[in-house]
Amino acid sequence: MAEPAPILRMVDLTKQFGKLTAVDNVSLDIVDGEFFTIVGPSGSGKTTLLRMLAGLEKPTAGDVLLREQRINNVPANKRPTCMVFQSLALFNHRTVGQNIEFSLKMRGVSRLERRARCLELMDMLRLPKDYYGKSVTKCSGGEQQRVALARALASDPDILFFDEPLSAIDYRLRKLLEVELKDLHRATGKTFVYITHSLEEAMVMSDRIGIMREGSLIQIGTPNDIYTQPLNKFVSEFMGEVNLIEVRTGSDGMLDCDSLKIRATSPTKPAGFTDGFLVIRSEFMRFLAAPSEAENHLRGVLYNEYALGSRVQYHVRAGEHMVVIEKLREQAYRGSLNDDVIIGWDAKDSVLVSD
Repeated sequence: MAEPAPILRMVDLTKQFGKLTAVDNVSLDIVDGEFFTIVGPSGSGKTTLLRMLAGLEKPTAGDVLLREQRINNVPANKRPTCMVFQSLALFNHRTVGQNIEFSLKMRGVSRLERRARCLELMDMLRLPKDYYGKSVTKCSGGEQQRVALARALASDPDILFFDEPLSAIDYRLRKLLEVELKDLHRATGKTFVYITHSLEEAMVMSDRIGIMREGSLIQIGTPNDIYTQPLNKFVSEFMGEVNLIEVRTGSDGMLDCDSLKIRATSPTKPAGFTDGFLVIRSEFMRFLAAPSEAENHLRGVLYNEYALGSRVQYHVRAGEHMVVIEKLREQAYRGSLNDDVIIGWDAKDSVLVSD
């Protein structure tokens, strides 16, 4: 089966502001219909990259190709794309219907056609029809998000760009809108390119994720690939709660973990690996009744526990490390703080990464 064709390509894309290189030689293909999320800390270059893709910034070097056509010099309003901003950029003096229909009105679409398209989108985004004439300032935060999405979809763009649209809203509403965005992507079949600093958003919604650092895309893959096979220490830590143990390869192929004063069975080593970090996700750590119950074990003291709804997180002090273990509530440890405990993991549940 042939690979889907890319709808959007970046070829050696670079953006400089004076001596600062905000985006550094990025090349990437985004497939038609894909939900691609770019994740990175503040200052990593993700917003600048998105603005170049949307036509709001011109590249210093390199090319942006839409369906293999170079669009570097095509202004944003002439591209078959639309941006949903963090601020939403709604017209506060207009109604819900007027906001959604704005781009259609600018294109000369008749009033009847505009209204029909607007009501269709309101239904898709779960906005009551009687909101058509409601002032957008009277809508809740979640309703305003839906209005902004409907307005973006009104002109039937090929690609929707999202500039951290959920970052300024409360946790409960954000979780609801994450699900709705993923459902909207499935319902429309559009290409979504989304940026966020939130790993959680990226993991929930994306087909693929690109991790940015200092202007470069350092790893691209599915959420599962990046979570289970991080490229380096930075990606490991960025992708959530993780145990990182500094290690070096012993003469017998085992791993020397000097800070824990243990030797560990090694997972598959990257080519040329001699020293770096052993990564073990908190859910792969477990409490042992005896050392023989896991390939690797260490001893420590149960320092604290934290209830996280359906899960419980434990911190175990072991030598210089605070090891994190996370279990479903029904698998909770049946002991007390300050207990001496044995914890362990299997080699297949760990990965070796460079600095």
